[in-house]
Amino acid sequence: MAIAKSLAGKVALVTGGARRLGRAAALALAQEGADVAITYLSSPKEAQRTVNDIERSGVGGLAIRCDVTEPKSVLTAVKEAVTKLGGIDILVNNAGAYETVPFEDLTIEQWDTVFGVNVRGPFVVSQAALPNLQRRKGRIINLGSLGGLRAWPTHAHYCSSKAALHMLTKAMAKALAPEIAVNCVAPGMIDLGEKSAKQFTKRLANQTPMRRSGTGDDVTAAVLFFATAPTFITGQVLYVDGGLGL
Repeated sequence: MAIAKSLAGKVALVTGGARRLGRAAALALAQEGADVAITYLSSPKEAQRTVNDIERSGVGGLAIRCDVTEPKSVLTAVKEAVTKLGGIDILVNNAGAYETVPFEDLTIEQWDTVFGVNVRGPFVVSQAALPNLQRRKGRIINLGSLGGLRAWPTHAHYCSSKAALHMLTKAMAKALAPEIAVNCVAPGMIDLGEKSAKQFTKRLANQTPMRRSGTGDDVTAAVLFFATAPTFITGQVLYVDGGLGL
């Protein structure tokens, strides 16, 4: 007897879904039965590989090139997802920008770029998807960061942008209720197997109460929780950090 999947019949849109946590979220949603559209900007090969893996779960997959900071690009992407997959029930605002820059070297252009992707992007995409999400009593899940709670001196623009996204989550939750639940998953140090970050993740793992770095599965468990939880749970920021932020 087949086990019913919690998101069967639903459609998810994951921005920045070609790689890293976006890919992990897209695959997790697909494994729970959702058809999944992902957006990408500069990773077409990775996007197609992710779509192939989505479809191996027996659901529909779609990759759409989109600049989340540009309203016209976003409207086109949302329209394509709705036309080809039938609607949008779950929006995961994952696309993000991250870089390390000492505060004294931080430029206006770097500041604006990070805020453009991390704050303007979720705002623009959420507005574009709003009619579908309202009709289908949908969910919006933003990807925040422990950096939105704890200041990192070489990431002033990133931390500030994620703090803004956390507040945007709460404002949207009040503005879009009762039709839509809006929540935020805020990862701490997540080890995605990148060699360049091996020493850094090991050092922070030793500072984490749970004595390890997080994994993609830890983050996707939180995404799936908000994708399936009662809509009475809204406006929440869930830190997935092993206690590092305490």
